[in-house]
Amino acid sequence: MNVDLSVAVETFPIAGRFVIARGAKTEAIVVTATLQEGKNRGRGECVPYSRYGESAPSVVAAIEGARGAIEAGADRGALRRLLPAGAARNALDCAMWDLESKRAGVPVCVLAGVPRLRPVTTAYTISLGAALEMREAAATAAHRPLLKVKLGGDGDLERIAAVRAGAPNSRLIVDANEAWREKDLLANVEACAKAGVQLIEQPLPAGEDEMLGAISRCVPICADESVHDLASLASLVGRYDAVNVKLDKAGGLTEALEMAAEARRMGFVIMAGCMVGTSLAMAPALLVAQHAAYVDLDGPLLLAKDREPALRYEGSVVYPPEPELWG
Repeated sequence: MNVDLSVAVETFPIAGRFVIARGAKTEAIVVTATLQEGKNRGRGECVPYSRYGESAPSVVAAIEGARGAIEAGADRGALRRLLPAGAARNALDCAMWDLESKRAGVPVCVLAGVPRLRPVTTAYTISLGAALEMREAAATAAHRPLLKVKLGGDGDLERIAAVRAGAPNSRLIVDANEAWREKDLLANVEACAKAGVQLIEQPLPAGEDEMLGAISRCVPICADESVHDLASLASLVGRYDAVNVKLDKAGGLTEALEMAAEARRMGFVIMAGCMVGTSLAMAPALLVAQHAAYVDLDGPLLLAKDREPALRYEGSVVYPPEPELWG
């Protein structure tokens, strides 16, 4: 039976603004790939990221470039040869998993060798801002067990202290998004340790992180922009303690699962992360989250309106998807 591919660009408003060291945005622009085979439909969502040279038009063009092979029956293995790791491959890979699930009449987790998915607790992001603003945002979110704090360089010592004051009982992760420099690194790490921060994500720019291999660390350090796919793991040894596995970077659930398994074998702690997208993007990442020490799948919580049907969030606890959404 023929498979028909359709591609759509969709926009979802963010509640307020999402601010990191590289800038701010007020909407999430996502690309959705749909594979239709008779009565069975598979969907996948990706978030193009300009940090990696992606845009909605470039991702759509990449997916369209693979149309012939996809509609001729290319599978997930062939897809990895057709497209490089990145957002376009992620949308197609996740759509293929969903379609396989619908064909077989069993959940994706079973196809992936996981008997069942359990609910997980996600971090909730505190956007970058002035220290007082971040303290107020942290106080509003202080009922959540895990907060992810966006930092930006100058003024981070005050921001770290302010967030801790606003949420004295929450566990904290901080994410500098490459904004720190070597001269500030040790002071910032010490401030994080004093505030009880449990993990520091991507403190230095990717490609300029050699210093991480030479310092003693009182807080574990997690790679994000420095890690993409399976092949990138080897370069992190000795510099990082953890890796943030994101489907949009890895190029889909297929590679993300292999990457997470290999990272664990190499001794890395796993974070299951996301871009700011809808429940359709988070659903496949829940498979990676099953074996993650840290889960950051709060994209839908940051939106003014999610797609329907959506994942069920109860506070910071996110539940496995229903088949109508994905998988």
